[in-house]
Amino acid sequence: MRSSDYSVQIGSVVLPNPIMTASGTAGHGAELAAYVDLSELGAVVVKSLSAEPWSGNPAPRVHGTPAGMINSVGLQNPGIDSWINNDLPALIDHGARVVASIWGKSVAEYREAATRLAGIDGIVAVEVNVSCPNLEEKGDMFSHAPDTCRLAIEASLVAGLPLWAKLSPNVTDIVPIARAALDGGAEALTLTNTVLGMVIDPETRRPVLGSGGGGLSGPAMRPVSVRAVFDVYAALGPVPIIGVGGVTAAEHVAEFMIAGASAVQVGTAHFADPKASRRILRDLERWCRRGHVSSIRSLTGAAHGSA
Repeated sequence: MRSSDYSVQIGSVVLPNPIMTASGTAGHGAELAAYVDLSELGAVVVKSLSAEPWSGNPAPRVHGTPAGMINSVGLQNPGIDSWINNDLPALIDHGARVVASIWGKSVAEYREAATRLAGIDGIVAVEVNVSCPNLEEKGDMFSHAPDTCRLAIEASLVAGLPLWAKLSPNVTDIVPIARAALDGGAEALTLTNTVLGMVIDPETRRPVLGSGGGGLSGPAMRPVSVRAVFDVYAALGPVPIIGVGGVTAAEHVAEFMIAGASAVQVGTAHFADPKASRRILRDLERWCRRGHVSSIRSLTGAAHGSA
């Protein structure tokens, strides 16, 4: 049997395999390089960056749950200019295909963040994290309404790079928002960000996180994200989708792709095992050989009868 083809295409971006790191779980730069050859992964998606430095939320910021973790880091980051100067070079030196993630509290801040990435070498795409509080709309997230989502994506087009819209699962119907992101110029959709949650300490009678609630990630949310991928693919057709949420094994990669994803991101698993992305990639290669899957792309959308 000839060797399998693990390459995938996400809009205009071609990657050697479907395994990426998820934003917020692999640092701003080459932190995982001590454990993984970053050039082997499909891409490295860095922590979300804003135009200016941002200190994030008060501690404590992270707490374990029975099937994952809840966090309220609050998008702490050094600002895009600092990242370009201090973190991006190491990623490039390690041969990583770099996806920069950006966020803002207003449409203007998204535009400014994207502007600072324009013309920067070594970035293959920009993931626009629209799962952020919109101060222009009294704190509602950009991804909670089609119009605000579309405006944030449109503002980010000034980067001149392929855009991926990272959407929130905390909505009644994700399909209209996904459609708005594509209408705004996104080439692909990252589904999904974390699920809103909270953990309270019965002894203190107070939330365990410094800012109160946070975002639940890890295996507990995988069915939620798989459903989002399935629903968007079913409604909008074969649009490029990156599935993210609780991926810890090769079978989870296959599950997301069969639901409609073209690729996946590995996130919370890195906190327990910094080598998680590489391990999952190797396991996926073995899974494909056992199942006689000659092209990983053939899995995408199989649950919809399109394979």
